[in-house]
Amino acid sequence: MRDEIKEYEAVQQAAMKFVKSVAEGNSAHAKTLFTEDAVLFGMLDGVLEHGSIQQFYHNVDTVGAGSDFKARVDVLAVEETVAVVRVLEEKWGGRIDFTDFLLLLKLNGEWKCVAKAYNQNSNTIKK
Repeated sequence: MRDEIKEYEAVQQAAMKFVKSVAEGNSAHAKTLFTEDAVLFGMLDGVLEHGSIQQFYHNVDTVGAGSDFKARVDVLAVEETVAVVRVLEEKWGGRIDFTDFLLLLKLNGEWKCVAKAYNQNSNTIKK
């Protein structure tokens, strides 16, 4: 069942923690969004990244977003206890465009991210 608009807004606010961390190059905000056992999947410059969300934290903390960084959050679905969010990123680290998909669960009344999968736009892959 589709949820009320106020839940879409709550999911968007949660996802903004992800964006804020990336924009600031500081994983502290994202650490309040992701569960400890959250997972990461994607191809970064043609190399598979998968496993613990700790890799995402490392990437955020070691590569600044850059002055041209832009992001957009789209809440695609909210179904009572599960939500799907798409985050579009442009110019992360000054060169990479990503499309991220975040899978969130409502745990103890709070939206938490349990998985992040992403695509790096092919025209930004460093070979």
